[in-house]
Amino acid sequence: MTIIIMSVLLLVSLVPHLTFTAHVGIEDGTEAKPHSRPYMVSLQYYSQHICGGFLITEQFVLTAAHCWAKGLVLSVVAGAHYLSENEIYDSFEVESYIPHPDYNSNTFENDILLLKLKTKVRLSNIVGMISLPKDGEDVKADTLCSVAGWGTLWKNGPKTDRLMEAETVIVNDAECERRWGSLYKASKMICVYGHGGSCYGDSGGPLVCDNTAFGITSFVDLYLCNSRLRPNVYTRTSAHLPWIHNITGNF
Repeated sequence: MTIIIMSVLLLVSLVPHLTFTAHVGIEDGTEAKPHSRPYMVSLQYYSQHICGGFLITEQFVLTAAHCWAKGLVLSVVAGAHYLSENEIYDSFEVESYIPHPDYNSNTFENDILLLKLKTKVRLSNIVGMISLPKDGEDVKADTLCSVAGWGTLWKNGPKTDRLMEAETVIVNDAECERRWGSLYKASKMICVYGHGGSCYGDSGGPLVCDNTAFGITSFVDLYLCNSRLRPNVYTRTSAHLPWIHNITGNF
């Protein structure tokens, strides 16, 4: 059994964009109240949703590094609930793509990307920002948190045109390491499990605990979204605060 699991993890790490993350809405979730998460954005390629993200300033979006490849031109949609032609929302061009310099596409360490928009968003009751953890602040095991996105409703299931959400719970690091093995880096990652969770197309969205973005949706099990065997994994925001502040403060 150990050999089988390790083989699967190796396969996953070698072909992440095709198997389990780049198009990682929400499994077993419910529709969010429209515009109740004004920080949420949709990253789009030729008007097609590919990943989530969230506003941390009026000009910077935080998302997952695996959501972008060099040469890919994305647009950022803010203020949306329904991703349809019938809803009015704002679309922004990206001026700069800034992946973490130590991002590893095979192991998903430092799976974090900053997008600088060409123009600042206009803050309103439907477009807003979310707070990041303070220096030294982190989230404890068993804390109730939430995730949201426009991804598939289950593995190989249909996409949704409306923002979905689900509650989930922080799993302790020892259990995450036991479930994921060496792929899980406790200092840089968080894993969670709940009744519902992130799925394909939800990558880059925030793990929200007490109105703070403590994580960024990174990867899930190869065969099942929101797996109890291998809980969903998020980039730990607090581990990257110096890099985030350095980038956003220098522009």
